[in-house]
Amino acid sequence: MSETVSRRDFFKISGSAVAGVGLAVSGVASGAAEAAVNTSANLPYPHKPIAHLKGMKVNVPVSFLYPDQASPCVAIRTGKPVPGGVGPDNDIVAYSVQCTHQGCPVSYDSAEKSFKCPCHFSMFDAEKQGQVICGQAPTKLPQIVLEYDAKSDSVSAVSVIGLIYGRQANIL
Repeated sequence: MSETVSRRDFFKISGSAVAGVGLAVSGVASGAAEAAVNTSANLPYPHKPIAHLKGMKVNVPVSFLYPDQASPCVAIRTGKPVPGGVGPDNDIVAYSVQCTHQGCPVSYDSAEKSFKCPCHFSMFDAEKQGQVICGQAPTKLPQIVLEYDAKSDSVSAVSVIGLIYGRQANIL
């Protein structure tokens, strides 16, 4: 014996089922979102001295490795205050030199105060937190957070803002 379901009843039953599934999924999603919001990840970045202010010349890059031996970086003394800059004049910044497009090593162009990628021609502004000027790079260069100690006249790397190309986390 077969029962027939009217079109009206079909839509009532279907609508109720979809609403129930929607409520169940939103409850799970909101719980996951709360867990994600309440979770913090503080990576154990090393504190690494990279240069003495006296030894840094304006617009001349200082190369160093941070946060590990596989992560090339460059510090620049711009000669004028810049966002994220440290030192007495807030003019020292540092970035990873791995392009955010495909990881090619970028080089600093002192005439234009920018980083240029020789592989696909992306350019990054050294005075504006490594933001993309042009090219295929999807994001700005990861900025190395610096600290300046006036007593020792030293500049140190302390963490990274952004993800270094090719990594799931900056600390391996």
